[in-house]
Amino acid sequence: MPHLTGGETALSAGRPAGRSTGLSTADGRGTEQEGGRGGWGGLGIGVPGYAHPLLAPAEWTGLTRSRAPLHWVVLNVADGPGDRPDPHCLAAAGTLSNAGVRVLGHLDLAGGARPFGEVIADAHRFAEWYRVDGFLLDRCPGDRAGLPAVRRITATLEAVVDGGHVVLGHGAHPYPGYAEAADQLVTFSGPWTDYRWSQVAEWTAEYPPERFAHFVHGVPRTHLAEATRIARWQGAGTIFFTDRTDRTAPADDDAAAGPIGLRGQRAQVGPYETVPGYWDEIVSQIGPGVSE
Repeated sequence: MPHLTGGETALSAGRPAGRSTGLSTADGRGTEQEGGRGGWGGLGIGVPGYAHPLLAPAEWTGLTRSRAPLHWVVLNVADGPGDRPDPHCLAAAGTLSNAGVRVLGHLDLAGGARPFGEVIADAHRFAEWYRVDGFLLDRCPGDRAGLPAVRRITATLEAVVDGGHVVLGHGAHPYPGYAEAADQLVTFSGPWTDYRWSQVAEWTAEYPPERFAHFVHGVPRTHLAEATRIARWQGAGTIFFTDRTDRTAPADDDAAAGPIGLRGQRAQVGPYETVPGYWDEIVSQIGPGVSE
């Protein structure tokens, strides 16, 4: 799949450890604290980014009708906000926002290679055109050397969207200092065959589960409960599990730059572009966001 990759100034002051993210479900409820590692009881869903609404209208429409406890949904118009407002994406984002679902704009950091100005320009377009509630930074660096630049970006994003929710898409456990630079970290993005044997970094125990997200593809229906237990045990508060798997595309195919998980390997189309075949069972495993 397209994997997430995995001098001090005022900009690098970061965010305090254990900062509450203010995560809530679509009905406005806060998340629960019940037991298990880190005192976490209720999981929520983060949708990494379906295909363009014109190509996947049922997926986008279904999000507002779902009983799932949605934490956020990523909007990726054209490997970012695109060159001009897209009417289909405007409608999809507006519908989600009106339903109380947090919408995040997709920003590709290219492993730290993208110029600061390009990233922030994309962020402004997302904010002005789609009124996003925050951002997911895909292909975010995870090493210590990349931290100051990421801190500079996240500090600037706070000014672009006041109070916006920022998620760093590492796809693996990064250097611990990144936890102070954003609201959430994607610390796993990959196949079930890796996830079922994965280990959690010890330093994550210092933070509450709402600080971490896991995205897993190729999860068999018969192992969905096991995947849910792993997420809870490892202290992830936001998840997206799917039975979908990669499909190969030409290495130079821009369509291969799918949503989250997202662009790490351009020769593959992300499995997160459509609804999992067992969506209702996921909701049953983690609990609905809206009572019937």
